[in-house]
Amino acid sequence: MTRVDAPLSHSPHTPLVDRFGRKVSYVRLSVTDRCDFRCVYCMGENMSFLPREQVLTLEEIGLIAQAFAELGTNKIRLTGGEPLVRRDLLQLVQTVGDLPQITDFAMTTNGSQLPTYAKALKAAGLKRLNISLDSLIPERFKQLTRIGDLNKVIKGIEAAIEQGFKGIKLNAVILKGRNDDEVVSLVEFALAKGIDISFIEEMPLGEINEHQRASTFCSSDDVRALIEQRYSLLASTDHTQGPSRYYRIASAHAPCQFSEAQLHQIKIGFISPHSHNFCDSCNRVRVTAEGRLLLCLGNEHSVDLRATLRQYPNQIEPLKQAIIQAMDLKPERHHFSTEGEVQVLRFMNMTGG
Repeated sequence: MTRVDAPLSHSPHTPLVDRFGRKVSYVRLSVTDRCDFRCVYCMGENMSFLPREQVLTLEEIGLIAQAFAELGTNKIRLTGGEPLVRRDLLQLVQTVGDLPQITDFAMTTNGSQLPTYAKALKAAGLKRLNISLDSLIPERFKQLTRIGDLNKVIKGIEAAIEQGFKGIKLNAVILKGRNDDEVVSLVEFALAKGIDISFIEEMPLGEINEHQRASTFCSSDDVRALIEQRYSLLASTDHTQGPSRYYRIASAHAPCQFSEAQLHQIKIGFISPHSHNFCDSCNRVRVTAEGRLLLCLGNEHSVDLRATLRQYPNQIEPLKQAIIQAMDLKPERHHFSTEGEVQVLRFMNMTGG
């Protein structure tokens, strides 16, 4: 995959800024809407996926990455679906890894493919991994993912740790009555592995019938209260340019198997799109697998980059101009409800985690 070299009509040092003065420095690129899991909060049980001709090619995604990089973006995350089910993905990882402007290059994955790909991803230039893990109980894990194998994911986490990625973080979506009794266990798993963890409020994307979102909603405050029954937390100034608000463990309320050094070394994050809206500092946009530039997770404001890519093949300037112009469409905020209403019909796998 080759980079396109062309004259710039927009300074590479000029940031993308929306109407509200927010600089966009972070883009999430979805490489597929397909996944080898069927997580209950992410998609329906019987999904229809995009026809392949509607999905961006890896070369098109690479050109989008280059365009954002030249427009001042320094963080790119590859998402899905599950990115590692995309054939020849390492080709794209190498392309993005070679962009000198991208100082933070990450991927969100369910971890099932990491035993096979962790070493090659690291060699290709990927720096950080976010790995989804919602339960440590095999039967429950399979219920939440419908078809996932917890043992494979644990092996994937261990493979990532062995490769020495710059950062590894677990992501856990907590559902009341489903896995909220595992919050402390998940923290202690992260402590034992020496990796960070973030807890995510379920987002109302797509119509699901597996559970009622209003009844399973578990706020970040609820999760934090569960942790603080066992550990004292202190707010941290750490950040990764994303929406997590981080805490450090100050101490345990009773003797535990972890040393003081272990307690202090990990970060615990909370992603709270409902209860603690973070829109005022939003620095992110998303590109779906079909090439829609989404200006907000919780709204349908978007621009069709695929149309531009295919009208002007291998030309980066029209693409950059489309991205610049799209900034005026970025809304001030989303309005998620905790009552379970679906504000956005697309599922999370269509959005790009």
